[in-house]
Amino acid sequence: MFGMTGKHVVISGAGGGIGRALVALFRECGARVTACDRDADLLAALEGVTTEVFELTNRAATTAAMERIIARQGAPDAIIGNAGFTRAERMVDVGPEAWDSELAINLTGTYNLVAPSLPAMIAAGGGSIVLVSSVNALAHFGNPAYSAAKAGLNAYARALAVEHGRHGIRANCICPGSVRTPAWDHRIEKQPELLDEVVRYYPLARLVTPEEVAQTALFLASPLSSGITGTAIAVDAGLTAGNRRFVSEVLGG
Repeated sequence: MFGMTGKHVVISGAGGGIGRALVALFRECGARVTACDRDADLLAALEGVTTEVFELTNRAATTAAMERIIARQGAPDAIIGNAGFTRAERMVDVGPEAWDSELAINLTGTYNLVAPSLPAMIAAGGGSIVLVSSVNALAHFGNPAYSAAKAGLNAYARALAVEHGRHGIRANCICPGSVRTPAWDHRIEKQPELLDEVVRYYPLARLVTPEEVAQTALFLASPLSSGITGTAIAVDAGLTAGNRRFVSEVLGG
């Protein structure tokens, strides 16, 4: 029903928690998946995919990788820009090196992936670009440099949608809230009770799963969302809908 059988889907950050869920779901729907990551060991565990190892922040290496991918598999029908990283959690943690690194990984790296792919996608009649952003692009939940980068990602998607829509290109962002992936491990090691505290802020009283993010990406990449472009969809268990904890503890007594 998703119309992805035989379609070529390029996924960055494919070896991570959300990335593995993306690969599994697109494969299940019959897509030809090119899985990309900077860590070859993470890609080695994936089955039934073509792989490319490169560093997104290296523009020349990323351009060369996309040229190889297109020569081998054809223009992408969909690009899922999923790679991301943060460690600078508060303003006090954000020095020049953290700022430059997090913008390079979360924003410029996505540009490096998408820009060299656009001519081939346009020549092939268009395609869908889905960028995994964050609720941090919509409101402040910490991680200032990461938040700025993800807000830029949302703006980049809107620019692609407006300026390349006539070429058949659709571009949308997914804004996940907290997703239980290995990215949480370093925090939980310090605070074993942290997740119990975090879910109190979410109206669904839980975190979203990598599979739920992947399902949204599949919808946005597929013909089922053919009229949707330039949007940012929150997949966040209700976090950006309102403050559950304030309502229950301040208003509810």
